[in-house]
Order: sequence, then structure tokens, then C-alpha cells
Amino acid sequence: MSYFSELALQYIDGQWRDGSGSWDIVDVDPFTGDKLATMTVATVEEVDQAYRAAERAQKEWAATNPYTRRLVFERALRIVEEREQEITEAITAELGGTALKAGFELALTKDMLRESMQLSLRAEGRLLPSPVEGKENRLYRLPVGVVGVVSPFNFPLFLSMKVVAPALALGNGVVLKPHQETPVVGGTLLARIFEEAGLPSGLLNVVVTDIAEIGDAFIEHPVPKVIAFTGSDKVGRHVATVAASHFKRTVLELGGNSALIVLDDADLDYAVDAAVFSRFVHQGQVCMAANRVLVDRSVQAEFTEKFVAKVASLTVGDPRDPATQIGPLINPVQADAITAQVDQAVAAGATVLLRGETNGCLMDPVVLGDLPADAPILQRELFGPVVLVVPFDGEDEAVRLANDTPFGLSGAVHTADVERGVRVAQRIETGMIHVNDGTVADEPVVPFGGEKNSGVGRLNGESTVDAFTTVKWISIQHGRSRFPF
Repeated sequence: MSYFSELALQYIDGQWRDGSGSWDIVDVDPFTGDKLATMTVATVEEVDQAYRAAERAQKEWAATNPYTRRLVFERALRIVEEREQEITEAITAELGGTALKAGFELALTKDMLRESMQLSLRAEGRLLPSPVEGKENRLYRLPVGVVGVVSPFNFPLFLSMKVVAPALALGNGVVLKPHQETPVVGGTLLARIFEEAGLPSGLLNVVVTDIAEIGDAFIEHPVPKVIAFTGSDKVGRHVATVAASHFKRTVLELGGNSALIVLDDADLDYAVDAAVFSRFVHQGQVCMAANRVLVDRSVQAEFTEKFVAKVASLTVGDPRDPATQIGPLINPVQADAITAQVDQAVAAGATVLLRGETNGCLMDPVVLGDLPADAPILQRELFGPVVLVVPFDGEDEAVRLANDTPFGLSGAVHTADVERGVRVAQRIETGMIHVNDGTVADEPVVPFGGEKNSGVGRLNGESTVDAFTTVKWISIQHGRSRFPF
């Protein structure tokens, strides 16, 4: 099947239909520039229809036996497994993902569907004691109702599924707004998967639109009780502000500026491999990517020589070629913006250790060193194949440099002494950090999220249960209470 000819529609209340907005989103292959599909955007009225459909369907779904709900996710997993090749081709076409990247994203997606099967059964209540004689305190864990989801373009299938599937599994309805660069892989493809898996109509709705058409209507709408957003810290701040003004909870997975720290006793060859993957997987368009590689000055020369040599060996080109390791950025605007940041850093005194060309959406990897301490590029999230190598003298300086950023998402520490690595890791102000591994990792039962400007809240496992359910206290007085008047 051709996903781009069949799924270039809105999916509202179980119906596939055209949007009625005033303009079209053109879905483009970032490598070839070919048009994949054209979709008319959804309007404010259609967003309302989607939320109202989810609200209507949710109550019966919440009352459905959780073992019955679980069957939907079992079937969805089988559908993904059966269509891996087709989904891989869609990932390559719509976002320029290489075969390695597509395989990585599909593995994460399947893990999340497996976890969602278990989440269906995990919303447990509690009985709590009372200081009042004869009183019974029951805590019921209930679905929040409807969740609004805004997903990004970089890992659109997984990062949409990471919220959509658990929220549904816990008894909620969902309205998903995918990024306009990836409306199919991040949006309507999920609708098709769950439709075929037997999810009741109306529970999952996908609206492809943009703030230029609907303003803040997606966030302000009275139906959703939780807004889950994945994207930049700038937009995340706006989402949080608008949601808070309407008393909505938010789960925000935002940007990062992760540091991979190489201590003086690290296995340098292994650290090089980890750093190259951590920076250049999916062209560096990963929130957890290692923007900065911090290296103890005593091993800086040896590490840098090996690191630059390995980066220089990476193959840049057509993501359909199995040999390609770095494909295109999502669009030419992104490539030009990253290139301009590199130009500014070099003009301010950074040394070019490796640099090639930017050609359309394709950008050869860049390695910069000797950056001035106040270089703006050190503070930014770099959503492209650019890495900064920064020397340090001792653990204290490594910690200071790693923390010298408004972000706090991920990180890594490489050392021969695991407990030394843990001690350093504990001092880094991030939500996640890994000893003797890369900075890019996500596991379905481990809390995922950041500190500082990298987000609010956590997802995965019990954190997801907390995010998409609410707790209700019901007390029962056995016998008669005594009142003071």
C-alpha cells in the first residue's frame, strides 16, 4: 500500500476525511524533494469535533475490562511487525531516516506497544488507614479523560506511540496533532494501525493542522485534561503557559544539550564509538544527542584524533542506500540554520577539526574545537550533525562544564571505574545519564524526562500511569461519625 496516497487525510470520529482549512500542508521527501502528499489543514471546528468524539467514546472505553483493552495493543503490535518493511520505507521517505534509524525507531515502537499491554492492567487502587474509628479510605486510580498529544518530526512514529498507546491503554481518549513535516508517519499511520487493531471509533483522532490555522485552540479546548508535548523548549514554554491558564496538566519532553564526558581512565576506542553514535544518529536530530564531548586534557589529543577520523569515515547521502549513515535533515531551513551557527562559531574563534559541505538538506558532519568559553553555540541545542569537543582538567571542571547549560536531559560518563562514573553522574543536572554508554537511550519501564529547560514530568512505566490517570479518594464511614455540632 502507499501510505502517502491513502493516509493524507484527517481522521476524526472514525472517519477519514479532508480538512476544510484555508491552506494545504505539502508533505515532502527531504532527500529527493519529491512531493509525497498534500493535506488540507484541519480547522478549529474540526479540532472541536475530534475532542468531542474522544470525549464521547472515552467513557465506555474506560469501563471496558482492561484485559479486553489489552487485546487492541496485542493486535497493533502484530500489525507493526507484519508491516515493518512498509513502515521503514515511509520513515525513509518522509523524514529521511536511514535503515539503521528506521530499525531503531521501530524497535522502540514495538517495545512501547508491549509495555502498553501491561499498562492496561497497571492502574491499581489502594486502601489507606484512617485515624477515625470505623472509617475506610479507598483510593481509585481513574483515567484523566482525554489527552491532547503534540508530537515532533524527528522520531515521529515512536514519540507519538509513546504517548498515544499508554494513554489509550489506561482508559483515555486521545487527539493527536503530528508535526506538519511528518503528518503520516507521526499521525495518520497510527490511526490506521489502531483502526485495524479494533480500537473503537472516536477514541483516537488525528488532526493535521498548524498554529497558523487554529491558534492555541488545540491546547485551550475544554475537553483535554492533559497536554503532552514533545518539541523545542521555546514552544514548550508557550504550551505550558497556555495550559496552566486553563488548569490543564502538561507533560513536556523538550530539548537537550547533552554532554558525553570522557575521563582520563576511559577506554578511548569505546568512548569514540559511543560519542559518534550519540552525536550523529539520525543526523543529530535527537533531543538526547551529545552536542558536547568533554574530554580530559590528558587524553584529549589521542581521543580527538581517533574521534575525528571515525566521524570523517561516516557515509553521507541517500537514506535508501543501506551504507548511508547520515541522511538529510528534515528541510533546507534546518540545514541552513545549523550551517549559520557553525559559521558564527568559527568567526568567533572556534577551530574547524572537520567540515564538509551543506547541499540542500544534506550536511556533512562538523567537528569544532577550541571554542571560546562564552561561545553561544555551547549553550544551544544543535539539531544537526555538528559536535563540539571541549577539554577539561579534572572531574570538578567536567561537572561544571556539563552543567553550564540551560538544558538537562541526558548525558554519559566514560571511565574504567564504574563507581567513579556514578559519582560524577550524580553531580550532573540531568534527568538521565549513562555510565559507559551513549547519551541516546529510552526503555519502556524507566522514567524518561529532563531537568531545567528540558521538560516537565516523566514518561514510561509508573510515570506514565501518574501522567495519564488521576486519583480519587472515596471514604466509607462504618458506624456513625461524631460531629462537634
